[in-house]
Amino acid sequence: MTNKLTLRPEGSVLFMEREFDAPRELVYDAYTQAEHLKHWWGPRGWELSYCTVDFRPGGVWHYCMKCVDENQGDFFGFESWGKGVYKEIDAPESFTYQDFFSDAEGNETEGMPSSIVALSFEPLEGNRTRMVSRAKYESEDQLNKVLEMGMEPGIAQTLDRFEEYLLTL
Repeated sequence: MTNKLTLRPEGSVLFMEREFDAPRELVYDAYTQAEHLKHWWGPRGWELSYCTVDFRPGGVWHYCMKCVDENQGDFFGFESWGKGVYKEIDAPESFTYQDFFSDAEGNETEGMPSSIVALSFEPLEGNRTRMVSRAKYESEDQLNKVLEMGMEPGIAQTLDRFEEYLLTL
């Protein structure tokens, strides 16, 4: 991959940036529609076994990532549920959502960090797109907790898979 992730924590905010060789509208659609997310969301060896998207302010994105790679040891068969509640949408430029760990019913998992994520999609020369993410956690400790859980390699692999998927569209 040539467009690696830039990730920078600052206090309780995590900034991420990544460029893709695809037009902004395609990148935006593939990031906001369940039929696309099912093909790339999650680190390598994981798949979305469940995914619904109600992409509107107040709508919910609810999903389950399941480890399907036997080589990942104790993680094999593990499920990780997540939920996003969309706040603002300005297609195809940006959207904001609150991100939670959840259970299969969509109940937020108490004691786990949540964040407000603002994503923007900037058109670049040559039909490329820069995606910029700003995730604000309640505290620096909460951000550090997700980083300690392996968020950085997980999101890097997820966005590598996203780039690979975009090349198939």
